Amino acid sequence: MAAKKILYIAQEIMPYVPENEISKLCRQLPQAIQDRKNEVRLFMPRYGHINERKNQLHEVIRLSGANIAINDTDHPLILKVASIAAAHMQVYFIDNDDLFSRKGVIGESNGEEFEDCDERMIFYIRGVISTVKKLGWKPDVVHCVGWMSALTPYFVKKAFADDEFFADVKVVTSVCKDDFKQTFADGFRSKCAIDELSDDDLALVPDSAVNYEALMKFALDFSDAAVIAQPDCDPAIVEYAENKFGNVPVIEFADGYADKYNEFYESLF
Repeated sequence: MAAKKILYIAQEIMPYVPENEISKLCRQLPQAIQDRKNEVRLFMPRYGHINERKNQLHEVIRLSGANIAINDTDHPLILKVASIAAAHMQVYFIDNDDLFSRKGVIGESNGEEFEDCDERMIFYIRGVISTVKKLGWKPDVVHCVGWMSALTPYFVKKAFADDEFFADVKVVTSVCKDDFKQTFADGFRSKCAIDELSDDDLALVPDSAVNYEALMKFALDFSDAAVIAQPDCDPAIVEYAENKFGNVPVIEFADGYADKYNEFYESLF
């Protein structure tokens, strides 16, 4: 099989967040795919609980400094990087003091979700796209894991549809069991606005009652393929993926999973 460049846009990666099915998958899958002679890049948000000294994060000045405007508020992008020595693999962290300095991933320790999870997601995805372009690293496949990455298919296929950098890229969305409970506030559409999007493009964005199911269906609308990555995922989202793509592979995190993913990526071309 021909080697591919795979960009993983992850919500969680261990050891930077506690081990769970998604953080373990996003740690081990990229390494396994890299071990199969592919080239990978791996991104996640720099949540406030991540100890930078312990994990040896450092800022990459040449990739930091851009302002990302959301609803007319500029948020400076800070790009940090750390190495997983055992995997010979770097992790890039998208950071901003206003949006990601809090300790929780999506909410407080008492379970109350942050009210600006939508803005944090928008900033994260736009930050990843900006950074990848600055790196000059053109992916063959963009694989989105976790709802925090769910805007990626839309931005790649609409905002950058005419950008040669993303020409022919295949966008994959993993359907997982992660979710959030608090519906996004009205006005989500206006927060997604950037110069590269036309009014017709923005009209495709759901604007009210955006819950987990609506967001993931929106991600699937602009994806090239999907993977059912965990058992017992939301049946409405699984059914939506099956109706859109037909035969959706179920690749659970078990023996042989990496070869199945590698074959799956190859099948996209």
